[in-house]
Amino acid sequence: MKLIIAVFIGLTCHSVFAHQQKMATTTVSFNHRVANIEVMHKFYLHDAEHAVKELFAPSADILNSKATQNSFAEYVQAQFAIETDDSKKLPLKFVGLELDGKYIWVYQETAIPNQVTELSISNGALQELWPSQLNLVNIEGKGKLQSLLFNDSDQWLNVSLLE
Repeated sequence: MKLIIAVFIGLTCHSVFAHQQKMATTTVSFNHRVANIEVMHKFYLHDAEHAVKELFAPSADILNSKATQNSFAEYVQAQFAIETDDSKKLPLKFVGLELDGKYIWVYQETAIPNQVTELSISNGALQELWPSQLNLVNIEGKGKLQSLLFNDSDQWLNVSLLE
């Protein structure tokens, strides 16, 4: 019986700590068919709900307010950047956003630059609110799948696109 209680407590504590970990995922996808880099940011809606209240106003409502949703999308765009190996910042265009179950997605795109062999990426979304926030960026469609993990001390991380 004590073992069952210990296992239950352990599982309960694990789920509490797992929920406290803040993490967002961004996919940077080279779509050669349309010659674009597509950027898809995915945040837990629960985290975004709390964030907008701290970032914008205590009454901010990301679930029901298009204005708050758009403000959050603008914030995400301001926190994310891509530079090429010649230090040229790519002009990311806002495509849209959507609420999808327990997530909010923010979409951007830009043209694939000529002869790019390396990218420098910055992703500081929500890290000023929660220093433990982790932002995972997956790069796909140009060589093998690669990932970058941003913590609050990372400004820019680099990824080689050589195949």
